[in-house]
Amino acid sequence: MRDPRVAEMAKVLVDYSTRIKKGDRVLIAAAGFEAAPLVKELYALCLQRGAEYVEYSFSVPEIDRQLYNLASKKQLEVFPQHKLDFYKTLTAYIGISAGENSMVNATSNQKAMVAYSKLTRPLVDQRVKHTKWVVTRYPTQGSAQEARMSLDEYEDYLFGACNIDWSVESKKMEKLKKLMDKTDKVRLKGPDTDLTFSIKGIQGIKCDGRYNIPDGEVFTAPVRDSVQGHITYNCPTIYQGKEFNNIRLEFKDGKIIKATAGEMTKALNEILDTDEGARYVGEFAVGVNPNIRVPMRNILFDEKISGSIHFTPGQAYDEADNGNRSAVHWDMVRLMNDGEIWFDDRLIQKQGLFVLSELEALNPEK
Repeated sequence: MRDPRVAEMAKVLVDYSTRIKKGDRVLIAAAGFEAAPLVKELYALCLQRGAEYVEYSFSVPEIDRQLYNLASKKQLEVFPQHKLDFYKTLTAYIGISAGENSMVNATSNQKAMVAYSKLTRPLVDQRVKHTKWVVTRYPTQGSAQEARMSLDEYEDYLFGACNIDWSVESKKMEKLKKLMDKTDKVRLKGPDTDLTFSIKGIQGIKCDGRYNIPDGEVFTAPVRDSVQGHITYNCPTIYQGKEFNNIRLEFKDGKIIKATAGEMTKALNEILDTDEGARYVGEFAVGVNPNIRVPMRNILFDEKISGSIHFTPGQAYDEADNGNRSAVHWDMVRLMNDGEIWFDDRLIQKQGLFVLSELEALNPEK
């Protein structure tokens, strides 16, 4: 039976996020065959909106992992130039993840994964800098299990977080963005967390459904060398196929000087040693999606949790650039329901709820 929420989601992606119009050249790239119902809706809608060329592709993570485990050093050095040539013809890109197992690369060769990520960075740069792009998730049994939900519950949660009026949410976010633009000093306080940094001169960016669905955050970046103190993340995070919990980072002059994560401490530090920029932070963001309330072990959702922040080791975004460069961009999430956010010695959020009258519209309905 056709789920009308899938068609509604396709309209959000095509009409709002990527704004497909006559003459566009579109790639719909799905990781996992489970996304076929959404791909079908997207393909039809792009054609109806007048795109002159629409291509779709499916990849299989269980097959992709063979590259990291079986490829020789020489094979890992072959750049897929044909993909880059094709990407240069695109005006829009819609990416869908529908994987059944986020741990598929848990035992894959990490050095090979890092090397291939560096090699193929130009593909990411091309689509991010030169296309109208959006990435999203499609519900699967595997992702529902990771979220500790039934598939029905997970579908309700996912579509509830995605199929909202993003133009309305964008207006709400504007006030937080303007406050960020005026702020110098930020302080995050909570159990085993006391972190200070400056965001002066680095603009705030609204994430209001243009590039991610679900969306719902306002981000900037810390002045690269300004971060001082420590933070303990209370949200699980999966990176390179491995799950990390209770990550604790200590900073001095912007650099992570100590990083622990229990039994995953060694793996954590190996990632942070990928390059120099991996031990500096490229993003600070406040999550504001009103319909995302609990961690799901899926960063596209978890970084948008209402009442959360993420503080991200690695690459900075061009839109809010503090100069940090890295092959790593690791969104680590902290729920602030036990903490406080201060801007220039002014309390703006306490226990996950905004306390300033101009920001109260961002608080979710009870």
